[in-house]
Amino acid sequence: MTTSTQDTVALVGRIMLAALFIIAGFGKIGGFDATVGYIASKGLPMPQVVAALTIALELGGGILLAVGFKARWVGLALALFTLVAAMIFHNFWAVEAAQKMAQQTNFLKNIAITGGLLMVFAFGPGRLSVDKS
Repeated sequence: MTTSTQDTVALVGRIMLAALFIIAGFGKIGGFDATVGYIASKGLPMPQVVAALTIALELGGGILLAVGFKARWVGLALALFTLVAAMIFHNFWAVEAAQKMAQQTNFLKNIAITGGLLMVFAFGPGRLSVDKS
């Protein structure tokens, strides 16, 4: 692969990863009460605060990832967030049989997304980014 091809693919990959978080963040704003309720249902403390911080991380981190500003650190932060979210919200090992397959699929998707974000942390955003690394 040529460097320009790698840079273009890195840009497209970053935008695709970022879109997930940006769309999810906006969705949580529109469905704030439902988000708070879902967080509370998992037994997390201060669900309103957790929801607000989640929105800030998803929107802010998603935008920073898309443009490639501090992309390595944003990738790491979003990777850790996604891994924790998988463990708490898609714990397929602890749900009833009817939910097991759907939760396992969502868990594995989160693990794959975490892998992509760790690649951004490891290799940087590419030259088509604010960081230009």
